Amino acid sequence: MFSDKFRLFSGSSNQKLAESISSELGMPLGKIKVSRFKSGEIYVHYEETIRNCDVFILQSFSHPINDHFVELLVMIDAAKRASARTVNIIMPYYGYARQERKAAPREPISAKMLADVLTTVGANRVITVDLHAPAIQGFFNIPVDHLTALDIISDYLKGKNIKNPVVVSPDAGRASTAEKLANYLDSPFAIMIKKRPAHNESVITHVIGDVTGQTPIIIEDMIDTGTTIVNVVEGLKERGAEDVYVCATHPLFSGPALQRLDHPNIKEVVVTDTILLPENRSERFTVLSVAPMLAEATRIIVQGGSISTLFKNAGV
Repeated sequence: MFSDKFRLFSGSSNQKLAESISSELGMPLGKIKVSRFKSGEIYVHYEETIRNCDVFILQSFSHPINDHFVELLVMIDAAKRASARTVNIIMPYYGYARQERKAAPREPISAKMLADVLTTVGANRVITVDLHAPAIQGFFNIPVDHLTALDIISDYLKGKNIKNPVVVSPDAGRASTAEKLANYLDSPFAIMIKKRPAHNESVITHVIGDVTGQTPIIIEDMIDTGTTIVNVVEGLKERGAEDVYVCATHPLFSGPALQRLDHPNIKEVVVTDTILLPENRSERFTVLSVAPMLAEATRIIVQGGSISTLFKNAGV
């Protein structure tokens, strides 16, 4: 049972996920008013007392990311000024994570800047899912609970009994995740080698591993425009592969990504609800919920226990 000193609130980015988490926890969402002035400035008012409470705020950095970021900052500030005991951020998708290092002179490290701002404003803990770069945890001087949706995705895929599966990493950076999924599914894995002429553009140059006659399962942490994924799918088909399963934790789906991924050579697109998707999507898209995992993580944080019990592999 939760004490009366626990409160869960939702920002405007993913109200549906927040409601699912509150349902899993068996308690209502906290009452909060979030609105905009005519000038675009954000106004927040907690409509119930949170003095000396452990406040949890759910906000995912989906589009429009900058609005959701500032909204979260205002929510944190309001909670601190209302004498909350702790302010814990449930951030299913951590935005700016692709800017976690300097790849060229005079570039920012925006993922670190975001961590600094959240901490300075008053966040006491961050709970997030499948960071683009796990090292981002080290950008914080507060606890970060880094969860993964890999178990949720792998259980779903295992239940489909896919014939001749081969797990494909779309680049070398995802190779470790692809290897874990391949071990779960007891299947081989392959790696695509690509070059990026510009942001959100890629060209496949080589494939390491045999995909001929196999059913590829592409695993990614996020899908943005879908251009890279479609290039990978077409590259696999050119090399004799069967139709492809595409899996990712975070469905950013910018621009015409939903239409782009409704591709004849993609059998199914499997994502999670870390980001809210429109209801009018193709039947090709399957959305798995991270709500039970986030609810259990919240329960462990409040009541005590080990977050590693949420994973098949405690070393994740």
